Amino acid sequence: MKYADPATELDVTRLTDPKFASGIAPAHLRKFGRRSDFLIYWSERSGTRQIWHLDLKSGESRQLTDVADLDVSTISLSPDERTVTFFHGSNQSGSALNGATLSEVNGATLAIHDLYKLPEGTTRAGYTQSADGSIYFARKSEPGKSQIMRATRLKTAPFLQVEGDVDALLVRPRRAQLLYRANSAFWLLNTDGTSVKKQLRLEPGTTGEILWAPSGRTLVYLHLPEDPKQLITLREQTPDEGTDKLLARTSQFEAFGPNTDASVFTGASRGKASSYVLLLLRVTRRELTLCEHRASDPAMVAPTFSPDSKTIVFISDRHGKPAVYRIPVDKFVEETGESSTEKTPGLMNKEP
Repeated sequence: MKYADPATELDVTRLTDPKFASGIAPAHLRKFGRRSDFLIYWSERSGTRQIWHLDLKSGESRQLTDVADLDVSTISLSPDERTVTFFHGSNQSGSALNGATLSEVNGATLAIHDLYKLPEGTTRAGYTQSADGSIYFARKSEPGKSQIMRATRLKTAPFLQVEGDVDALLVRPRRAQLLYRANSAFWLLNTDGTSVKKQLRLEPGTTGEILWAPSGRTLVYLHLPEDPKQLITLREQTPDEGTDKLLARTSQFEAFGPNTDASVFTGASRGKASSYVLLLLRVTRRELTLCEHRASDPAMVAPTFSPDSKTIVFISDRHGKPAVYRIPVDKFVEETGESSTEKTPGLMNKEP
């Protein structure tokens, strides 16, 4: 369904049916094909939450999984685009699963391969995937202590013992490093076997959503002021230089995402009177309103650039249950990413 946005008259396309709840994985997990030709998402259209593949050219979707208790916060398209990894199979409580299984599904054959099962009595927090396909997550069996686990197709083993409760993990793009947060402190850890780590000093106060720029050079995050009347700011940390600077003041972003070269950001405003999806230009620090999101909870909106920076997808329940929407931004943002139209073998480009 395509409609003209009431606020800007720009065309917005609803990609999924709002009769059934649908959504996408967190911003740091991969969901687009590298050529922006397909999207991995979750939907309840089959009766339970399952993983689906959406061809963005034809608009056709096909179901990839049929599992119990899918944890939608862990859906990640592999770097080779042949498989999607995820946790499933136990009672969920927030982001933690007790006794759940880490699996991957082959996009061509739909065969599911189990990689690891959490022992009973343990819970998981955090989830991220590196360029070599390794999955990192935190396992906890007792209060105040965590194990960061590393899972591959060959084995899963403890990677680091951490004093404290790990609640976030982010692989650093183009670097052999992993960012984790434990007890509100951020640490950068080498993953090449040297076990060197250092604490990152972010702006004091409350940190909102945090993401690596696609280049891996900087860490970009939302900083929330103590006074709710003050503006939420977008800040940038450069770990190699030890600097942290203001990028821009936002119109109260609840969530954000960079394009491929981090020259432009998209954000979802949290204000009820101005519930918009916006663009923020790094150079001018100015915002441009794209469309209304009108989501009942702005945290669900999760605006995300496609790799070519030509479109943004976001989530809203404005027409019923949460659905996936798309708005083109090629009039405002330069195209980025791979220009080749040759298909990647294997995967998800395979016809259903």
